[in-house]
Amino acid sequence: MQTQDLILIYEGEFTQDITKAVLSMAERNMDSSGEESSVKRKVFNVMVECLQNISKHAESFDEKSKAKNNAIFMIGKQEKEYFITSGNIVRKDSVDSLKNKLDKINSLDKSGLKELYKEIIKAGKLSEKGGAGLGLVDMARKSGNKLKFDFEPVNQKFSFFSLQTTIHRS
Repeated sequence: MQTQDLILIYEGEFTQDITKAVLSMAERNMDSSGEESSVKRKVFNVMVECLQNISKHAESFDEKSKAKNNAIFMIGKQEKEYFITSGNIVRKDSVDSLKNKLDKINSLDKSGLKELYKEIIKAGKLSEKGGAGLGLVDMARKSGNKLKFDFEPVNQKFSFFSLQTTIHRS
């Protein structure tokens, strides 16, 4: 973990209690290192969005498994930036839609993201899992950087979705 500049890694089922514990540990780490409050706020906001995405959208690709929301979450700190990475299983039939949303978000500048954010709020269209893509837009806005993502096929029904957000420390 130290050689990769990782502060925290959690892999497994994400419950509300685990989410709270992960947020608390990361917050304590930033407090103990004397991080600026504006940077802490951005990191914390992005972490919350990532963890909410996992809670709402992670799938279990093992039909026999009772565990839902199995995923991985990492936060790391380098000299000039924090990076927050999450990964979870998604249905293959949702990959194109998610990729299109992410590509659209990454194509926009600061003002374009602000307009898209307003547009999504006005439209108020939620998916069956309660998402409208607002969290992804918010992550891009808060970080001020493009969202890095990948989809790796797992089997015929599922892919592993990884998302990385970078937040500059200055």
